[in-house]
Amino acid sequence: MSHPRGPLSQLRRGHEELVLGLLRKHGPLSRGELGKHCGLSRTTLYDILADLVSSGAVVTATAQEAPRGRGRPAETLTLNPDAGQAIGIDFARRGLHVAAVNLAHEIVGSASEPHAADLPWEQRVALAERLVGSLTGTGSGTLRLGALSAIGVGVVGPVNGPVSGPASGPADGPASGLAGEPAEEAGADRGDGDVREAVPHPVQTLLRERFGVPVLIDNNTRLAALGEAIWGAAAGGRDVLYLRLSHGVGGGLVVGGSLHRGAYGLSGEFGHITVEPDGARCDCGGTGCLETVASIRAVLDAYRAAGGRAGDVRELVKAVEGGDASALTLLDGVGTRIGEMLAALCNAIGPSVIVIGGELAETGDALAGPIERALHDHVMPVSRHRVSLRRATLGEVAGALGGIALVLHESPLLSRYPAGPDLATEDLMNP
Repeated sequence: MSHPRGPLSQLRRGHEELVLGLLRKHGPLSRGELGKHCGLSRTTLYDILADLVSSGAVVTATAQEAPRGRGRPAETLTLNPDAGQAIGIDFARRGLHVAAVNLAHEIVGSASEPHAADLPWEQRVALAERLVGSLTGTGSGTLRLGALSAIGVGVVGPVNGPVSGPASGPADGPASGLAGEPAEEAGADRGDGDVREAVPHPVQTLLRERFGVPVLIDNNTRLAALGEAIWGAAAGGRDVLYLRLSHGVGGGLVVGGSLHRGAYGLSGEFGHITVEPDGARCDCGGTGCLETVASIRAVLDAYRAAGGRAGDVRELVKAVEGGDASALTLLDGVGTRIGEMLAALCNAIGPSVIVIGGELAETGDALAGPIERALHDHVMPVSRHRVSLRRATLGEVAGALGGIALVLHESPLLSRYPAGPDLATEDLMNP
């Protein structure tokens, strides 16, 4: 449900989300029961319900859904699962991941497909349209978003704001920086004399042209952190640190119940924390960053330099399972560096849950064991038994599910997320 910005519209949207949240939590409710739960005045509640029924988001419950009792039961209202889908798309570096849920938060489906890293945006969007159509059963170009009229998107690189792209605009804007800034902020004087114009990310423009709805955008790894905090390994956690070990190394933070983005959309760049001061040069310009040690390329290059033979992570996992000494020694060192870095972050931030994701997590205890030992050795003793280390559970669609959270706007995790609120569990050592 899309409304213009402003205090009154934000208040009304909050009331709508309150009512929808109660129906998600409790199932079919009468108007009287909704009134008791939400605390809104009768006039306000009935006005909100009239709009929700008119939009098709809420319908009258069927006879089977209505509570039984003496006499004619009061009319009950329920969410309409067919009112539309919320779509999340993760435009990862070498693949595309999509997911969809209906208004009742039921996952309709998910799909993924790899592609070349240099695939043009137009072709990526066409692929996204095809995958979304396949999992929603709508076919290309006929997706019905209905009451959930937005698409949540994750992209690689910094994005300064999970906001809607314009209906039209440049299709060749940068992949980072100002890509997602609110228009009213992007053209403002930052205080340093630098006045810049808002530039939409190309995927915002292309998706808006295809589907005709707002496109909310954020960094895909940060959205994966959000997905894990809501639906995955850290579900319900208020202080969560997520680390993804993939072709790049990054992550996200949920601090005090809110997803933390940082002043310039740079929160979660854990891959660029120095772990080896005299180490290799990083693409960011630094030296000895975690990404030069714990990315897929860095690990595979180091393994081959030690005499091992592995063209990808699957082959490395096979070497580990076969007891290859070079692979085990390498991962022990990599895990130690990761654990030391995580301990420093824990001492600074104090998370209750750390979630490890990405392809390299598939190496299992060979990497997880050293991480846990280093974390134990370097975190403050008072925190040692209060931090739970877990493996991510959502897999490659975590970012897409995080994108859906931007659209659903219902989770208290995002109650203070810029531009509006958005959207288990075994320890890593005990899968």
